[in-house]
Amino acid sequence: MGYIELLIVAVGLSMDAFAVSVCKGLATRRVTLGHAATAGLWFGGFQALMPLLGWLVGVRFQTFITSLDHWIAFVLLGLLGANMIRESRGDEDEEVEASFSPKAMFPMALATSIDALTVGITFAFLQVDNIFLAVSMIGVVTFLFSAVGVKAGAVVGQRGKSRAELLGGLVLVLMGVKILLEHLGVLG
Repeated sequence: MGYIELLIVAVGLSMDAFAVSVCKGLATRRVTLGHAATAGLWFGGFQALMPLLGWLVGVRFQTFITSLDHWIAFVLLGLLGANMIRESRGDEDEEVEASFSPKAMFPMALATSIDALTVGITFAFLQVDNIFLAVSMIGVVTFLFSAVGVKAGAVVGQRGKSRAELLGGLVLVLMGVKILLEHLGVLG
């Protein structure tokens, strides 16, 4: 997996955190740089940690399912992407607390990074050359998107949240299809 592909995956994974950050910005009366940095650190940190944990789990099982790795990556990324697309189409507006305390941020950071755990498992099957570069890229991209999301929350509103989830879902589905097509020899 090359740098461009890693960047695309990082952007796709950061869309959930971006969407929640936009909601945090909407719920906060006066957004400060500290709010943006706090959201960036929580979401970026978890988005970096979870794929590393997934990779560690995936490496353990890699030898057992090497012949199926491309199918696993395709299915996992496809399901994650489809779920994000479905959520972007949902009518229900999620109520997000305005607090940036650890008690408020921890569950949101954990919830938005579960898909990154699954991507980390696929990294093991795809034999990503430098897992630390990959997770660092995901963490930095998510930090930036989250910090910008908080600041943009008051301006962008709920429409931006849905579009971010839709874009992230499409990116993950397309990455899964690309992995499968490359393995089947359709793409060079």
